[in-house]
Amino acid sequence: MDLRYGMNPHQRPAKMTSIDPGRPPLRFLHGAPSFVNVLDAAGAWQLVREAAAALGGPVAASFKHVSPAGAATAGPLDGVMAATYRLNSATTGRLTSAYVRARDADPKSSYGDFVAVSEPVDAELADLLRRVVSDGIVAPGFEDGVVATLAAKKSGRFLVVEADPAFRPPSVERREVYGMRLTQPRDEAPLTRELLGEGLPGPAADDLLLGLVTVRYTQSNSVTYVRDGMVLGVGAGQQSRVDCTRLAGAKADTWWLRRHPAVPTGDQDKVQDRVAEQLRRVELLGAADREAWLAGRDGIAFVSDGALPFADNVEHAARHGARYIAEPGDSIRSTDVSAECDRRGITLVRTGIRLFCH
Repeated sequence: MDLRYGMNPHQRPAKMTSIDPGRPPLRFLHGAPSFVNVLDAAGAWQLVREAAAALGGPVAASFKHVSPAGAATAGPLDGVMAATYRLNSATTGRLTSAYVRARDADPKSSYGDFVAVSEPVDAELADLLRRVVSDGIVAPGFEDGVVATLAAKKSGRFLVVEADPAFRPPSVERREVYGMRLTQPRDEAPLTRELLGEGLPGPAADDLLLGLVTVRYTQSNSVTYVRDGMVLGVGAGQQSRVDCTRLAGAKADTWWLRRHPAVPTGDQDKVQDRVAEQLRRVELLGAADREAWLAGRDGIAFVSDGALPFADNVEHAARHGARYIAEPGDSIRSTDVSAECDRRGITLVRTGIRLFCH
């Protein structure tokens, strides 16, 4: 199909072609995608499909610029989420809860996101999407009437994409760059609980597993902080891993600080305005209040797509509440990393698998 344009509006014409025209992995039911829209839809769908298979329940992701701003499993909505999105936590369905939990990780970055969910979109989720700023959604199906509801968003420009859950991509990937063709086996290393070994509490193992799947589809270098089935902070595409750790940690801190009693959920009409007011109030918190509130963090899992090169990553992850760390290991200073984890009471898991994404 013809695309609106390539990476940038001046890159025209642009096209998308299925390797197997008889069975395309994605079908665009409504809207005209750009090059980046296709990349977002493909990456987001792979993340939620793999995470749902690994964790056994609905998963949602909020993608921006080919990396997730957030990802989450279905679960309870706390008071801040319920008030921000004007939902009843007691009656909200599981699929909607998964997306709210994913978007709430970094709602500022999720403004204008590409949504992915692992199960067919129902009327409840479609109604929520009418009230937030998003560019499109990819899902394995849509209940009756949902496509029409979503197609009306953005004056008819909202993208509605149906993924084929039975599609299996080729085992070999090819990419053309600057007149060169690169070929490699597709990254199909299994990410399962067995990879994490024994002895971890169940919730921590699930969080580490969600983090591993998330970094697999995040531009490297990348790290994530995860808690209760929610990715609270993503650090993507930084040249320095410790900068990823700090960036993602700052986002996780902001998520926690939005729960401070002095930060109102807001009474503005639009979701983005309520979020903006929350973030403004977070900035007004005094240093002592911030420190005291952040001291209550616990049980946060930290995942790195590549080996931690220095112990300073552990130091910064601990400052942001990390109690479990999963990383490939086998760096020159892996012994220092392990010793720093022991010193801080952090459980370290060495997966032996690097998950770079470029």
